[in-house]
Amino acid sequence: MIFKLALSSMRSRLKDYIVLLLGLVMSISIFYMFETLALNKAFIQENAMINAVGFVFQAGSILLAIITIAYVLYANSFLFSLRQKEFGMYMTLGAKKRKISLIMFIETMFIGLISLVIGILLGTGLASVIGKALMNQLEFHSNTYAPFYLPSLIITFVFFAILFILSAFTNILQISKVTVLSLVHGDAKAEKVIIRKKAVVVKAILSIILLVIGYYCMIRIETTQYIGIIVALFTITFGTYLFFATFLPLLIQKRREKQILKSKRLNSFTYAQLNFRISQLTRVLATVAMLIALGMGAIAVGFAFQNNGPLLADRMDPYDIKIVDPTVKEKQETQNMTFKEEVTYHFKQKKQYFFIFNIEELNQNPILAQTYSKDGKGQTKRLKAFSNGNRSEWDTAIYSAFPPSEAERNFQFVSAADFSKVDGKSGAVYFGKTTGFVTHLEQLKKIDELQHDRYGYNMAGSKYSAYKMYSSFASGTVFMGFFLGFAFLTMMASCLMFKILTGATQDIRRYAMLEKIGVRERLLKQSIYKEMFLIFLFPCIIGFIHVALGMKMFGFLLINPYYHFYVPILLFLGIYCMYYFITVTLYKGIVIKKRNIKIRTRLEHN
Repeated sequence: MIFKLALSSMRSRLKDYIVLLLGLVMSISIFYMFETLALNKAFIQENAMINAVGFVFQAGSILLAIITIAYVLYANSFLFSLRQKEFGMYMTLGAKKRKISLIMFIETMFIGLISLVIGILLGTGLASVIGKALMNQLEFHSNTYAPFYLPSLIITFVFFAILFILSAFTNILQISKVTVLSLVHGDAKAEKVIIRKKAVVVKAILSIILLVIGYYCMIRIETTQYIGIIVALFTITFGTYLFFATFLPLLIQKRREKQILKSKRLNSFTYAQLNFRISQLTRVLATVAMLIALGMGAIAVGFAFQNNGPLLADRMDPYDIKIVDPTVKEKQETQNMTFKEEVTYHFKQKKQYFFIFNIEELNQNPILAQTYSKDGKGQTKRLKAFSNGNRSEWDTAIYSAFPPSEAERNFQFVSAADFSKVDGKSGAVYFGKTTGFVTHLEQLKKIDELQHDRYGYNMAGSKYSAYKMYSSFASGTVFMGFFLGFAFLTMMASCLMFKILTGATQDIRRYAMLEKIGVRERLLKQSIYKEMFLIFLFPCIIGFIHVALGMKMFGFLLINPYYHFYVPILLFLGIYCMYYFITVTLYKGIVIKKRNIKIRTRLEHN
């Protein structure tokens, strides 16, 4: 009987549970995928690059676990607020608290079981697709990779089972502390906003101080280091909650007063809606702002590591290819490429590791070289005419073109007249800078393979090999960043939907009153779109500021953390707008859809 009652109650709140289920399924599936990519031993041992990427996914799963705990507990409190009147009615009819607690326990564990099954199935599919994509990205294939991996399944099941049990007992503890009267009238309470000027000023100043401290720690991460990360985590989190708690109610109240004076359409009603239960709204929006910062930040950081690959390659060496005595096949590959700059220096080889160059030829076409200042910052410069004062720079620049060997190569630089008299084997070293490094990756890869065939090993100093080594790590950050970001944004959307849909049934009466006095449905919809837009806008702005300043943290790891920063931002805005329209559609379906006319009429009579 209890089980049937629990299932019946869940069917009555199916939409709300679907919102919760969506966030849980995404979290479980991505958590399982990360664990599979990080723990698949046979897969990791086949390639050293995969091992480095596995660490990235393990770190991502830990971060996802922390956020998921907060999300589940937060969403659970929303579901309790939705059901409190129903539970109050059960208790009024004679049901005891332990029976209500048992119903809640069954519901929580049932939802947890469904989300685990769906999440693991979806996670297996994601692990298969992403594993293959990652191997293709790294140009590596494995027959041992298993998308369905038992250790990952056990870790995922145990972690989320403990989380659901903890959530269920939290509900039981919550129901034990409330009275029947507070349950029955819980959804009828309007929160009175009392703005005390002194308290507001103190909280506002404190929020700004905390945010400034957090931003400073992120921007100066090279100085603050690990302590700065911990300090920024706490100060920005608490600063965000205080910021919303002080500035948002004040802003909404001021805008409402202004609109009342203007009496322009339904703007005053829109701001009155926002002012209703504003204290809970501030907490929700602060949470949403933090989830947006995490979601947008995860996507932005993942793409930043990927986008900095070409920048890192350019910093490593100004030339894309360097070839000693190009072969016919190597020349054919260079003919398929377009160059900004090409230079060839001729030499004569007297002994195996002794090479003589013509100074006049070097001075006619000065070489580009990468130099580094005392603080470690690199810059590309063109070397001046050869002299004994800058000989070491010329030595280093030319030496980098030769394949590595056990013996030290010696260079001698002589005049043109002396060069013509040298009796030795003639050769040439070629330097080429393409019009676009990334656009010529196929040709550069082929040249590296030809170099491997010639010397029996890869050119350790080639620009292409360094780029591929970095890209193998960056590929993991891109996948991790995108899926972490998507998981955080799904949780964010769930939190917003929970808050908005929780109060939607109470809003039916207010919209019915507006229709009764003659307000057209088109104006009601405009009011809803504007209200939802403002709710979505506030946390988006704060979250974006957190991310924009937080990207400075990666300045010591990335050459330019803001390179192509607009790409993840546009991606985030696309996902965010999708959630906005879904929320508006669900809300409209509750408060002004035609099937609610009878409900609104009954509410008016009551």
